[in-house]
Parts: sequence; structure tokens; C-alpha cells
Amino acid sequence: MKILYIGDDWVGSNARSLADGFRQAGHEVVVLDSTPVTLPARGSAPWVYAKLADRRAPWQVERLHAEIDRAATAFRPDVLFVFKGVHLDQRRLLDTPARLRVHYSPDDVANPENTSPEYLAHEAGWDLVVTTKRHNITELEERGAGRVLFVRSAYDPAWHHRTARRGTREYLAGFIGVCRPDRRDQLVDLARHYGDRMLVRGPGWRRIPELRGTGATVGGPVYGQQYSTVVAGITANLVLLNSGNRDTHTCRTFEVPAAGGLFVGERTDEHAELLRDTVECFLFDNPDELRGILDWCAAHPDKAAAIAEAGYQRITADEHRYVDRAREIVVALEGSAP
Repeated sequence: MKILYIGDDWVGSNARSLADGFRQAGHEVVVLDSTPVTLPARGSAPWVYAKLADRRAPWQVERLHAEIDRAATAFRPDVLFVFKGVHLDQRRLLDTPARLRVHYSPDDVANPENTSPEYLAHEAGWDLVVTTKRHNITELEERGAGRVLFVRSAYDPAWHHRTARRGTREYLAGFIGVCRPDRRDQLVDLARHYGDRMLVRGPGWRRIPELRGTGATVGGPVYGQQYSTVVAGITANLVLLNSGNRDTHTCRTFEVPAAGGLFVGERTDEHAELLRDTVECFLFDNPDELRGILDWCAAHPDKAAAIAEAGYQRITADEHRYVDRAREIVVALEGSAP
């Protein structure tokens, strides 16, 4: 199958990993990078325009569409696959010559932040809409989407694998992820309690004044293989969900165990399906339960490591790589091909 793939192609992005998954599944894939549209460089003209106009710079959108048109003519794809292309010209995407057209959303499509009025007006035109949120299935169908497929998130063995620690510093607890309002207070409280035994990394955390003086190590984002390197220095890796997405699992659900880290995450039905609590992971419902888990890990590091090992074996033995998700999508496409 020939797939023309539109998505953010920066190192460590989920879109890049899924594109590689299709290639590993045996398909011919051409990737066009949407990053200049979706994530313009801070301070650049497209970034300023997006901030002021609340939409993406039209000249950047036009440039990408011209590239898509040229690639479609030269490559003649069977499938146009668009990874969260809500800021692109939907009519032009749906007019792209291809047997099938697929839109993939890694976020909650009921949240207005993850759609656009133009995307919603054309959603029914996609041959397949893929979501990683089980609760989105009915919502998409009620909105008129023609065919909907649920797939879980995944991990990329190229980035998420066990690795040696760099340096002797070890942290009892750590979180790697974006600073969000629903995470801020909880992590500040943990940092105050655990001090220099706590690591927090990700976009936005260095701008939180309450973290200063806690003794916790606070840093910026990590991507690609560097993520696994950081996980290797943490005993208990926190998996916190995004309430804006109504998450019941997330990419970290798979990435943490695949990197050899001990998964300590919020209790959900999906987490409980994927990993056995106290055997392959730890699940918690509230801050007190979380502190109890962390204190147990501090007192029993060898047992905590054994649970991390069991979680690693479970996730890597099951089909949770991006190539596995690519195969699920292709099976669905083959069932809908004219």
C-alpha cells in the first residue's frame, strides 16, 4: 500500500513514530512535515500571526498544500493519512487523489481545542476517522463521521527501551510531561514533600514559582531516546492523565514500562486492563494513596524494580508498538476499501 502521510515529523513525535510503523509493516510511505503549520517556531512571523489571529498562518498552510499536491501527483498514493490535520484546508485534503483518506486524532475530539470549525464541517467526508479515546467513538458517530476506529496509543522501540543510567543520581519519583493546571498542584505538593528525591521535566515547569525552593530537580522537555535515559534514573515514574482529553490511558502508559520504568499511574479501567496493579504497576486514586506507594518504593527498592521488570515484560510482549497500531489501521482500511 502506498501511503502519503501528513504529520509533524520532529524527532520523538508520535506522528513520526506512527509513520515509521506503517513502513515497518511493509508499506511504502512518503512523509510531509506539518510542523511549520502546527508548531511554528516561537517568535517567528507564523507564530506571531497564530497568536494574534487565532488561526495558522495562511501562507504556511498554502505552502504545505502545494507540497501535498505535488507529492500526490508524483506518488499516486492509495491512502492519504493525516495526523491531526485540523488546521489544514479540509476541502483540499479531501480532494487529494487517493483511494482512501484517513484522519487520525491522538486527542479528545470533543474538546474544541483539538478541532476547528472547518474540520468539523468536513469530518463526515473522511473515509476513516481514527481516535485513541474510546469515549470518542459514539461521539464521532453521532457527529456524522462515516467510519470510526479506536486504537490505543503506543510506544516506539527506537526511543522507548531500557538503557543504562547516565550518572549516579537517582530519584525516588519523577514526572516527564507538559505542565497543565490539573497537574500543577499535585506535583508541587509532591515536590515539597520529597524534595531532592523528586524530578519534574517538561514544557512549562521551570516557570512555576512554587517549585523553587522545594529541592526538586526541575527541567525542560526530553524527547526521543533521551526520554528513556531520564526514566532510567527514576524509581517511580508517574503517569498522570490529561483531564482536557478525558484520558483513560496515554502514550506514557506504554512508554514508561517499555523504557524499563516502574509505572505509577492513575487508576482507570484501561490501565487495569493493560497492567496488573501491585504486580506489573502501581495504580492510585488519590494523593494519599500515591504517597503510600512512593514511600513503599523508597523502603523496598528491590521489590519496586521487580515490579518494573514485570511491567516491562507485559507491555513489550503484547502488541503495543506503533507498527502494531499501523497494522490495526490497515486491517480496518482493507475492510472499507471500495
